[in-house]
Order: sequence, then C-alpha cells, then structure tokens
Amino acid sequence: MTITVSTDGSALGNPNGPMGWAWADHSDAESKASADHHHYGDCDAGGATNGTNQIGELCAVLQALRAHRGSEPLLIESDSQYAINCSTKWVHGWKKNGWKNSQKKPVKNADVIKAIDKEITSREGSVKFRWVKGHAGNAGNEKVDELARTYAQDCRSGAKDGYLPKEGWQSLLKSEYADDSTDVPADAQLLLDGAITDEAYVKSHTADPDVPIEETEHESVEVDKDETQPVAGRAGAVNAETGELADQTQEAAAPRSVSSRRPERAQERQAPRFTGITVSGAVHMAPEPRTSPSFTGGARHIHGFVEVDGYVEPDGTLTLSNAPFLA
Repeated sequence: MTITVSTDGSALGNPNGPMGWAWADHSDAESKASADHHHYGDCDAGGATNGTNQIGELCAVLQALRAHRGSEPLLIESDSQYAINCSTKWVHGWKKNGWKNSQKKPVKNADVIKAIDKEITSREGSVKFRWVKGHAGNAGNEKVDELARTYAQDCRSGAKDGYLPKEGWQSLLKSEYADDSTDVPADAQLLLDGAITDEAYVKSHTADPDVPIEETEHESVEVDKDETQPVAGRAGAVNAETGELADQTQEAAAPRSVSSRRPERAQERQAPRFTGITVSGAVHMAPEPRTSPSFTGGARHIHGFVEVDGYVEPDGTLTLSNAPFLA
C-alpha cells in the first residue's frame, strides 16, 4: 500500500521568527503498513527559537522520509513549492554545479537538501510528491500546520527546546539568521558533535501519536522524484535560476527584539532532556494491554518516560521494581 504523509513548515514572523516543522501520517501505519515500515508514532514536530519557513518545510520532508524508510511507495503532500522543487528538480543542477547556484553562490539550506536527496535515492520504495493548497480544508495539511505552528509558539515561549534534524541545525547555523539569539539545546549540540545518534535524538523528542487523518478531496499536482518540471500552485515568487522561493506564511509577525528570540527557560519542562545515556532490553508493563476492554489483539504504541531511581552495576545492569511510567 502507498503511505501518504503530510508535511509543513512554519515561521512566526518569517524570516527569522520562531520556526516549526511537522509531518503526519494519513492512517495508522503501525497496523496497516508492512513489516519493513517502522517509526515511533503517526506524527512528529519540532522547531527552533529562530529560523525560516524554508528550513522548516525542508526539515519536515527530511524527517518524514527518515521515518518512512522501506519498500512501500511513499507519497508526500506539501503546500510548499520550494520544498518540492528542491527535492525533485533543482537538486539535480545543484549537484552538477558543486552545490552552487547560477550566480556561483552556495545553495542555501544545502545540508538539508543533500540529506533529502540521499534519503530519496537510497530508498527501496518509490517517493512521490503532491502539491496541496494550504489552508484550504485539507485534513493532513491542517494537522501539520497546527503541529508546526504550535511547536514554533512553544519555542518562542520557552515551553519546549529546539528540535531539528542535524542537517537543519547545520543549515540554520550557516545562515544569515544565526546570531547570539540562536538557542542550540544541549542534546542538539551533542548531535552536532556526533556524541549521540540521529535515532537516539529523535526518540527523545518524538511527538505523541494523534488520531489518524481522514482522506479529503482536493486538487493536487503529483511529482515523481525524477520530475524535471517545477511545481506550480502555491503563491510565492520562484527564481528558477537560484532556487529561491519566498514562501508565504500565514502567521502574523509578532513584535520581536533580540531578547524575545531567546526566551528565558520555562521553570518546568514538559519532558526530561536526553542525557546521552541509553537503555536497552525488555521490560514488563503492568497492567498488561490484553487486560484492557479496548484490547484489539496487537501491540499498543506508547510514549512516555520511566522514572529510574537505583544503582547501576559496573556491567550496566539496573534492576527496576514497579518503576512509575510517566506520560
């Protein structure tokens, strides 16, 4: 079956406002996809204290690809011409030109675009893109728009730390918008330094599953990964020579100062931060899922944290007894 995923990016006061990204499945892929499709929930979202809508759009596509590796056909729906054209058209010329545009200048956000290209070319299953009109009642687009915008708002308020793929952080830090106000959390720095893996970083941030998205009728433009024509549809001026697009954002720009781009840390975190320590092995959860009236016979996905209080033996062993599970 074809896996359909919606993606979106957001920037509050684009460019260089708090930014967000998100992807979301259109169905419960855990139960309907084949065994080679594994991910940690039906959606994910992230963002940073400052950035651009373009970085957000690209990060959403990249993380959707990484969460849906395998042999099944993948269809990515996006309302961003920029993200689709970077992934399907402009990338071929940039690769030939040594990642320089027609003006002989370095391609913006090249780290993320290179990673997207690597995921598409190495993926066993096919990848297609479909343009959808933003803010037009498409269920998938509306969901990821809300997820991305909410994460950007949480970054602005300090309720959540920044969460981007490594290549997203690299693109942001190389951009003209990186300054003293750019907040790189400790776990993101560990990721950039190679101290933790991409998988461990994502696991520590993955969004809680939400309700599946119902399919909706809409007009779209479908683009194969080998497509050579630019995608038309979303408002915004595209420069075919440089691959620059002024993606329009629907969020109103809030008055900002340098200090407002780096809010004070919230006194209480929504979730513990990743320490660099990992835990492996089977644990027993109680009560068991099969005792629930809603039990359907299969494994049940959960997301949360186990409170650990004890002594770790020299060999790494830690014995738990009725440790509370925090959601």
